[in-house]
Amino acid sequence: MSAFFKVFPFLLLISVMFIYPQEVLSSASVGINLWANYVLPALLPFFIISDLLMKQGFIHFLGVMLEPLMRPLFRLPGKASFIIAMTHTSGIPIGAILTCKMRQAGELTKYEGERLLAFTSNPSPGFMFGAVASGMLGNPALGIIIAGSVYIANIIVGLLFRFYGPHESHQSKYSFSLHQAWREMEAIQKKNKKPLGDMLAEAIRESLSTMLLVGGFIVLFSVITHMLNVLPIASKLAHGISLLTSGKIPPTGGNALIQGFLETTLGCKAAVSGFSSLHLQIGVIAFMLGWGGLSVFAQVASFTSSTDLRFLPFVLGRILHAFLAIVFSQILLYWTVLPTMLPIRLGNLPLWLYSLQWSTVYFAFLLLLLVVCALFSMFWFQSSRR
Repeated sequence: MSAFFKVFPFLLLISVMFIYPQEVLSSASVGINLWANYVLPALLPFFIISDLLMKQGFIHFLGVMLEPLMRPLFRLPGKASFIIAMTHTSGIPIGAILTCKMRQAGELTKYEGERLLAFTSNPSPGFMFGAVASGMLGNPALGIIIAGSVYIANIIVGLLFRFYGPHESHQSKYSFSLHQAWREMEAIQKKNKKPLGDMLAEAIRESLSTMLLVGGFIVLFSVITHMLNVLPIASKLAHGISLLTSGKIPPTGGNALIQGFLETTLGCKAAVSGFSSLHLQIGVIAFMLGWGGLSVFAQVASFTSSTDLRFLPFVLGRILHAFLAIVFSQILLYWTVLPTMLPIRLGNLPLWLYSLQWSTVYFAFLLLLLVVCALFSMFWFQSSRR
């Protein structure tokens, strides 16, 4: 009987696809357009860059320098700082990809990998400022509220998850000096003797393979979400949510929550039209961005399946992130005075290029911040040993 229930959802989906082929075609087209026009051009460069930086030993350089900073804060090795930076820069699902790669390479323990996975699933700043704040809400300045609440909540999740797992005794072999960090990076480069052209081709090939996988999940969940709207399932669930909340959440708002539960982008679009109050719009959007959607869950599960990392800590991290994000969004929205102008404006730029601009600016800022933190941690460690 359990085998039948595992197959039944797929049989139901196939049946619906035969009954509504035109609806399936249109919803799949929406997913493909979303992937091709936004996700692919905005994320592919960062996927390639992250792969090259890993192969060139940059994470080992940061690992030596940031070990005394990452251990007390997150109970993670210094190398994890690179994953945190790349996740905040390029968004989902690069955090899960890099975490699984480091776990497979033995750079992380099982509990460190699960700890890191719990708070490295963020939307990119380009998505929040470009697609959500500018494209959906029509006000780029609201990106400050959205991104601020999501990132603050994310850091708090990381700090809370430092208590997850047993306390491992860690004996570091590094001396936390710039010279030692440079030697570690050179050692990795000597191990990887491939020509630059071969490494670049391999990085592009692996990144495109990952992007195709992400695109497949986006298209699949776009079809599922649309089918729930075509069938009376979504509308009945939305009315049920409205009844449970005594009408405080309208049926359109309930429908937005259902879509956001499955796929973040579609949920954020529905939240803008489903709620009339700006506070509710921002709160629900922050909640959805913290949650990530079942589409993201499926993507992360596909990467962790090749490792021994358990999925439950990731789920708990998403739930905690979602509720913290909605709280901080209301605090920031109440106390923050939004600027009338931002340094990067949409103008006539395509949305994906605007998103790429924000992600590039944030990437440069994070690299500078990591270097400053690395130097600070080195001097702090050396002075504490005197």
